[in-house]
Amino acid sequence: MTSITVDQLHAYHAIDREVFSRLVINLRRKPAESLLVIAVWLWLEDKRYSNVVAKMTSLADTVLNVVADEAALCLDSLEYTNFPIIPVGGGLPFTSIVIGKEISLEMFLQNKFTAISGIKNSLNTVCARIFTDILQCVLAGTSQMVGNQPLVVPGFPHPIFGDVTILERPVDNDFPAGELWGWDPARAVPENDRTMFLTFSRGFPVTKEEVAELFTSICGDCVVNVQMQEKSQSSEQPLYAKIIMRTVTAVDQILCGRRVAKFRINGKHIWARKYDRRE
Repeated sequence: MTSITVDQLHAYHAIDREVFSRLVINLRRKPAESLLVIAVWLWLEDKRYSNVVAKMTSLADTVLNVVADEAALCLDSLEYTNFPIIPVGGGLPFTSIVIGKEISLEMFLQNKFTAISGIKNSLNTVCARIFTDILQCVLAGTSQMVGNQPLVVPGFPHPIFGDVTILERPVDNDFPAGELWGWDPARAVPENDRTMFLTFSRGFPVTKEEVAELFTSICGDCVVNVQMQEKSQSSEQPLYAKIIMRTVTAVDQILCGRRVAKFRINGKHIWARKYDRRE
C-alpha cells in the first residue's frame, strides 16, 4: 500500500498550513473554529468548488478574517434546527467573490447532513493530521500532549462534529495515502449519519415493505434496512421505525432542508426526520 510521511504530508498541504497559521496566529482566531473553517473549505473543494483554500492565500488578513467569519456562519447554520431568514444575497458575499462562484447558506441548509458528514471527514482525515505542530505552538501553556495522549483542543468535542484526535507523530511516520484525500458522499459513512427516524399514525398500520417502497420511489435504490418497532401488548402496530440509507445524500434528498418531512403512502402518513442516537 502506498504511504506518505508527515514531512511529505506537510509539503503536500503547504497552502492549507499557511492559511491555517494565518487564522490562528496572525488573526488569533480560536483553534477549534479554525480547524472547522478549513474543513468547510476542503469540503467545498470536494463539492467541485476549485482551489478554495489556495484562493485565500492572496487575501489580506482583514479580508481573510471576513471570509473565515462567513465559513463560521455556515458552521453555525448547521447547528440550527430552524435557521433564521437567510440574508439577501445568500449570506456569503465575500466567499462568492473569492472563489469566483455563487454560493449561499441555502446550499448548506439544503445539504445539511451531507455537509456535516463531509466536514467531519475533512476534519478527521486531513485537519487532524496536518496542523499538529501549529496547534502545539498556539496552545502552548494551555494544552500539552502527554505521552501518546491526544492534544486537547478547547471547543471539542463539538456538538455537531464530535471529537477530533490529534496525535504527535514522528516526521517519518507513515500514513496510508489512500485514507487522506477526497470524500465521496456515495461512500459508506457511519451508520448513524445516514439513518432516519420515522413515526406513524396510530390506527393506520404501516408495513416495512411500504416504508421501503415509499423511499425507493423518492431516491431510487437508497434503502439498506428498515427496523420497525417491535410490537408489544400496549401497541398493536409499530408506531415508529429506523431506516438506514445507503448514503447521507439520500437523507438530504428526503428532508430537503426541513427538520421533519411528511409523506403519504396508501392513505397512511409517515413523518421522517434525521435519527439522533439519543432516541
